[in-house]
Amino acid sequence: MRAAPEAELGLARSIVFGVLSEVRRQRLAANGQVVTLLPGALLCQKGDPGDAAYLVLEGELEVRTVSRGGRLVRLAALGRGEIAGEMAVLDGAERSADMVAARSTRLLKVTRGALVEALIAEPLAAIALIETLTGRLRQTDQALEALHILDLGGRLASLLISEAGTHGLVSLTQGEMAHRIGASREKVNRQLGRWRIEGLVSVTRAGVRLLAPERLAAPSRSDGRPSTFR
Repeated sequence: MRAAPEAELGLARSIVFGVLSEVRRQRLAANGQVVTLLPGALLCQKGDPGDAAYLVLEGELEVRTVSRGGRLVRLAALGRGEIAGEMAVLDGAERSADMVAARSTRLLKVTRGALVEALIAEPLAAIALIETLTGRLRQTDQALEALHILDLGGRLASLLISEAGTHGLVSLTQGEMAHRIGASREKVNRQLGRWRIEGLVSVTRAGVRLLAPERLAAPSRSDGRPSTFR
């Protein structure tokens, strides 16, 4: 479907598109296309042509790949106002990862031609996009480093700490946790059970509540226990 007025609002609050002139944003919104995805739907996969970038209007888009060992690696989660697929658009190469809707998601599709034209016309947007790419690369490096260096306990602790809300509650399901750290649900369940016995977390219907985040933040040993645990 053609872009609705929500597209103009989405462009205005985007870190990259928000620096564009109002006239330029209106042009992108008018020529863009709104894409709606159900949870789990594939937007594009590794090897697809980089013919467009996507602005997340609502929901969450997950960028993921498969490691050499066959493990699914979640590289990034992109929420409202963030851009996906911009790297392939800039260099004209194939997609380097899969992009899947983590929940019901609405996106604004911006063609490669329209994006390149906007960046050339208004360089401030190009600088904002470079900054976004730099931050994205740092996140990817951290995800890959965690996969190769940290054990399951370390990866799970890192996830819980990063996802904890103001009251220390992580509302992800154990299946979602397992998916994000490249492990099975059974292993995540066993690890949480050990931490629950040790008084580090509590497991409720609402999610996992961190009782001692400072101890979870410590480097993990191969048995999954924080090194500060006695």
